Amino acid sequence: MSFRLENIRGQRPVILPSLLLCDFGNLAAEVSRLQDAGINALHLDVMDGHFVPNLSYGMPIVEGLRNLTDMPLDVHLMISNPTSYVQQFVDAGSDLLTVHVEACEDPVSVIKQINESGIASGIALNPATEIDAIDAVLADVDVVLVMSVQAGFGGQSFQPVALEKLRQLAALREANGYSWSLEVDGGINTSTVRDCFQAGADWFVAGSAIFKQECYQAATRNLVELCT
Repeated sequence: MSFRLENIRGQRPVILPSLLLCDFGNLAAEVSRLQDAGINALHLDVMDGHFVPNLSYGMPIVEGLRNLTDMPLDVHLMISNPTSYVQQFVDAGSDLLTVHVEACEDPVSVIKQINESGIASGIALNPATEIDAIDAVLADVDVVLVMSVQAGFGGQSFQPVALEKLRQLAALREANGYSWSLEVDGGINTSTVRDCFQAGADWFVAGSAIFKQECYQAATRNLVELCT
């Protein structure tokens, strides 16, 4: 596993800004503002226009960010056939690659490929996907990502079904001694973050709750304080 990711392993809450909403024309300035706000990890949403009906960015942005910061890069692959791109995202500087169970014909082999590449692995599931779809990889991943919106677009409203999934996964983790972090993504803001924390989430992906606010530091502090 990446040494950078070890710095946030076991921490809660960890706020991860979703860079989908940042100002890409001033990427270095955005990273600096986030660091000044106390952020210690970044979330990158990679969309291919196939698995999800939207396009975002790929390896060049990951590599560019790697050159700008030592913060861990949590790369969320919302793409079809992720196995074809694992090594490219590893080479670009990813610290964690999370793939969607819905996009994997054989999730076990994809997670094994990521683990063998020397970085951390994660498995994600959409709101309509049952937890048993990821049973086969729960012993081998570093992160389980619960989507509280359908993958593919920012700014969607939080779906409460995610809370029940978080509770079930937190109970599974405790019962089986798993060590993965439980992450939630979609509609995370001051109205939803506390419920997710109480349901067992450790890591919180926030987009507009940070980037649409005037002060990143105040926005981050508010999210953390609502949890703690």
